[in-house]
Amino acid sequence: MKKILLISNGHGEDLNGSLIAEAIKNIEPSLTVDAFPVVGQGKSYINKGFKVVAPTLTMPSGGMFYLNILNFIKDLWAGLLGLTFRQIVTLFKIKNQYDIFVGIGDILPLLFCFLLRKQFYIFLVAYTSYYSDKGKLGLPLFSRFLLNSSLCLGVFTKDNFTAKDFKKQGIKRVSCHGYPIMDALKYDSDRLSFDYLGNPLDDSYNAFMVALLPGSRVPEAVNNLELQIQVCERLVYLSSESWRFCGALVNDILHNDVAVIAKNLGWSFYFSNELKKVEKNDYISLRKKPEKLILTKKIKDKNIVIELFYNTFAEILIKSDVVLGMAGTAVEQGVGLGKPVVQIVGAGPQFTYRFAEAQMRYLGPNVRTVTEFQDLDLMFSQGAREIMEIVEDEQYLIDCRENGLERIGSAGASRAIAHTIINYNQG
Repeated sequence: MKKILLISNGHGEDLNGSLIAEAIKNIEPSLTVDAFPVVGQGKSYINKGFKVVAPTLTMPSGGMFYLNILNFIKDLWAGLLGLTFRQIVTLFKIKNQYDIFVGIGDILPLLFCFLLRKQFYIFLVAYTSYYSDKGKLGLPLFSRFLLNSSLCLGVFTKDNFTAKDFKKQGIKRVSCHGYPIMDALKYDSDRLSFDYLGNPLDDSYNAFMVALLPGSRVPEAVNNLELQIQVCERLVYLSSESWRFCGALVNDILHNDVAVIAKNLGWSFYFSNELKKVEKNDYISLRKKPEKLILTKKIKDKNIVIELFYNTFAEILIKSDVVLGMAGTAVEQGVGLGKPVVQIVGAGPQFTYRFAEAQMRYLGPNVRTVTEFQDLDLMFSQGAREIMEIVEDEQYLIDCRENGLERIGSAGASRAIAHTIINYNQG
């Protein structure tokens, strides 16, 4: 085996795939590993230097069309059928260039791998038996046939609970090595050791830190951030504790977007390297992307600050006390670290109540979802009260750490999965 193709269908799936690909190359540099992202541009692969060989097109739903029929219609209108056809044609054209395939996602990459009539591994990262009240995932009959076919060399699950369920259902070559996304939580920065003015924080600093995770898909992530800022406001109004708010922004969220939110909500907007108020002409003409954006507002005679960072996700998540989440993979990573998560609901297309509720079933007691999402004022208050209650409940925080290890696990999965794939070749 000299060439491997990873087929993944989703942004979180791409992240898992890129981590597995990276581990394969680290273990066996002579192997060629390429990527075939079905959804989006495959940025996780590109950022790690892997070649994308698939036709790509970003859809309005961001790949989440199954949550809403209107999103599916928008994707069809944007060219979903044509894209799928081109991807299938491309796969059949290039299939003989690769020795083995690795599908990452759900039924779609499984079907693609099987139709190519080539040997493959499948990582069913989109599935977990925790979704079912009875602990039994309802797999379609045809998928069981595909998973037990002679072409399928192995089935990976992201948790042991699902692996045990699959074995009970007759899936033969199933195993769990963990969840690769936990291998992405590395950082070499130390940005949170300084306050928003750049002054070092000493040991006496004891504010509770809230991590804001608005998601990665724009414009939805921008809309989510605006909601989260209002939860922060409400938290300051209702609580007498000290809070530090740190948001993890993807690069697609522009400083212009944040400036508009600040104006709408009555916050002052600054760049971290300029302790002066930024005027419109300054931030529109900015050439170099700032590392941090700062929002300030006077609430209860206090100067409240929200720090919004680029490229600081892992540090924010690891050092946080509680997560205010409106994301998929990022929330899962938070739970894996044992963090408590409060979810509020946005307009979608991804982070709707349906998505949040499913995520709560999968991730268990670490995640609390605000149910009063029809009334924004009530949602902000309930979200704030959930955060206040969480940080005072020591036993709950202990339970969160234990549950996180059980549901998500620790780092090391990427390398374990990579070893399995490579060992097959050596055998």
